[in-house]
Amino acid sequence: MAAMTDYLENKIIDWLFRGQTFTPPAGLHMGLLTAAPSDSAAGTEVTGNNYSRVNLAPSLTNWAGTQSAGSTTASTGNTGTTSNNSAINFPTPSGSWGTVTHFAIYDAATTGNMLFYGALTISKTINQNDTVSFAAAALTVQIDN
Repeated sequence: MAAMTDYLENKIIDWLFRGQTFTPPAGLHMGLLTAAPSDSAAGTEVTGNNYSRVNLAPSLTNWAGTQSAGSTTASTGNTGTTSNNSAINFPTPSGSWGTVTHFAIYDAATTGNMLFYGALTISKTINQNDTVSFAAAALTVQIDN
């Protein structure tokens, strides 16, 4: 499960309740972290050794509707939860990435704003040439907390 950052919470409040302009991000990008983030702190993102965030473009194809994992139609469910519809594959590490404990979703491929974050069910030490992948439906984001 993922939590919303203060940045995103403030944008949604200002847009929905305060009539401020909010332009959703053109892209979403998943990153891996070796230290815990919080609503207001970035944690420590992996760097170097062929690491890069993975593009998770907003679309009905890439993200499940709230009614069920794998759904590719508009949301009609009551879970407030979405998940990835296909595997998320990171580049092959050319060296150690350390012990990954968390993931984050950002609004840019580099830098940008963290939107959501969460702890991995099991921390994983990533070594050179490891396969770094999340199966379909393995990453869940819940809005209705």
